Amino acid sequence: MQQENLRQLARLYGVFPSYLDVWRRRRFSSDEALLRTLRLLGAPVERPEDAADALRARRVECWRKPAEPTLTAWEGRPAQLRLRMKSADVEKKFRCRIGFEDGGREEFERKLSELPRLRQRTIEGSSYEARLLSLPERLPRGYHRCEIEFGGSRAEVLVIAAPERSYAEPPGGRRFLWGVFLPLYALYRDVNWGAGDFSDLEALMQWTAQRGGSLVATLPQLSTLWELGADPSPYSAASRLFWNEYYLDPRRIPELESCAAARDMLASADDEARQGRANRGDLVDYSGQMALKRRIIELLCGSFFERPSPRRDQLERFRHEHAELDLFARFRAVGEKQGKFWPDWPEPLSSGTIRPGDYDERTYQYHLYAQWQTEEQLDAMSRHAEQLKMLWYLDFPLGVSGAGYDVWREREVFVREAAGGAPPDAFFTKGQNWGFPPFDPQKLREQGYRHLIAALRRHLKYARVLRFDHIMGLYRFYWVPNGLEATDGAYVRYPAEDLFAILTLESHRYKARIVGENLGTVPPVVDERIARHGIEDMYVVQYEAKPDRKPIVRPAGARSVASVNTHDMPQFAAYWTGLDVDDRLQLGLLDEQEAIAEWHARARLRRQMIEFLKDRGLIGRDTLDPERILEACLAYLASGPAPMVLVNLEDLWLETDPQNTPGTFMERPNWRRKARRSFEEFTALPGVRRILHTVDRLRREAEKPAEPAEG
Repeated sequence: MQQENLRQLARLYGVFPSYLDVWRRRRFSSDEALLRTLRLLGAPVERPEDAADALRARRVECWRKPAEPTLTAWEGRPAQLRLRMKSADVEKKFRCRIGFEDGGREEFERKLSELPRLRQRTIEGSSYEARLLSLPERLPRGYHRCEIEFGGSRAEVLVIAAPERSYAEPPGGRRFLWGVFLPLYALYRDVNWGAGDFSDLEALMQWTAQRGGSLVATLPQLSTLWELGADPSPYSAASRLFWNEYYLDPRRIPELESCAAARDMLASADDEARQGRANRGDLVDYSGQMALKRRIIELLCGSFFERPSPRRDQLERFRHEHAELDLFARFRAVGEKQGKFWPDWPEPLSSGTIRPGDYDERTYQYHLYAQWQTEEQLDAMSRHAEQLKMLWYLDFPLGVSGAGYDVWREREVFVREAAGGAPPDAFFTKGQNWGFPPFDPQKLREQGYRHLIAALRRHLKYARVLRFDHIMGLYRFYWVPNGLEATDGAYVRYPAEDLFAILTLESHRYKARIVGENLGTVPPVVDERIARHGIEDMYVVQYEAKPDRKPIVRPAGARSVASVNTHDMPQFAAYWTGLDVDDRLQLGLLDEQEAIAEWHARARLRRQMIEFLKDRGLIGRDTLDPERILEACLAYLASGPAPMVLVNLEDLWLETDPQNTPGTFMERPNWRRKARRSFEEFTALPGVRRILHTVDRLRREAEKPAEPAEG
């Protein structure tokens, strides 16, 4: 009975007592994992014996709450709000006020007894009932505030009125697009300092457009606490509200024209690049390049703040338009003065209060100026992309660093005593702990999703395609309470209805397509939601290919982004030859017998994939060349129904080293490897040009209507 009470309590708090694992086996979270997770969500439980009392208290709490803090109103459907009340109050009147996002208002008054009754229940000797309030039809799209007053109770509800399906209008009328992927840090030209910047991104867009492509995909470009030696992972950002100044191109900052010292320093750095000294080594020198770039930007910043100018007025307007910017710059400046991350700051700094004298003014000005210039260069890149009819395909990461700005600023909606992760699967037999704090779903609702909406808008301002990392996290997310192993976590439910409504609404406002990363162990309900809301999913050949299945790969879907691999998977050449199996054996993720089984399975997969491609006329009968097989795989995707096909540029010269090996940190140089070929080199490779020409030709052929059958 204690265990059953604990599981019922977990369900009432939105915690899944069990889940199906990757092998479709039912797994129950331990009592300790449930108790720890429940305490983080506010449940008064220390031991399983406490569950009965906590369960009664939770039921009373739920029925005493007059309404939930949010309501989703799907376009074309009636918006109905569930109200809870004591049965003794049903003859009383209620007043409803709706404040629309555009400033309009509507108000009405009725008796509670006139509303349809849904349910009645007696809790702790008191009778409660739930009744259904229908809001006005045809609510305009947006975020509206609904206030309800009755019987001494008052509730304020955020109504999210959204289209059921996300934005999907094809650019330029084209239905079948293709593009290229390369991390921006890995992209470099012969004249730069060994890593890409926003000017290099523009150059890649220009070149891709000339080849017939419509997309350039990159990893997240979010702020990093370089001054404190933070992890360079794009998925451990300091904030999802601000951009990474590492990708600034100092040559394009207007103050360079009037600052001789900055010009001299820049000329010296460019001279080193021309002589090849800056591009030495296989790994990006983040600290060295950021230090050089910062010295130049500091000179430009000092010149900028020396005297009043029309540009100063522009910065002031920018600062006022971005309400968080001033505090973000002060946060960065405090971190530099303290020399440590915010959890180690003294009070009241660590609690969110910054006062004059807590930071150096020049450091504050630098961060203000650097963010402004980053935004200006993103604006220029966005305008250039529009002229080229190119789409920037950007990744929206699931979480942020617990030592970063967002968690410091919005600590009430983050659970710092847990980390997001994933339960054990075939690849990670011990589960995964990703190290970043998850959102508290109830507190996120009570906040009205303000922080999340702001972060989405920052991305959608520039990204015309936004890939939402781990979209299952909008439905449920695996929590690992601090001190427990990743094998001993629990799934927590999230308000999926609201979160998907926010995605569809914002996608229409910014005319951007949404892609949901739905790889791995994803419950069917998530894929059903993605389909229902018109969100494009991911189809990855390396994930779809199953030895001994007929056919070995199924066709991509008509709403999929299709690719051979992702940034978290082996490069094609490594996968094709089994080098990734060797790597997993070396890392201890496989033992000798498991590795042997994997090698045999991979050999079968190669044979069956070759036969599959031959049967479709995509390769010759005797073709074994990996480059030709890669071309055939891409041809298979390009001739299929997927609206978007992404080509990993590094695959085109048969790269074998990965950009990221999940589950490793110090063991592998994740997020630091430069592309083996510079921009000038790979754009001149005949194989690269040939394969992209094949993809472009097949995509354009897919646009043509089918010929009518004779007779």
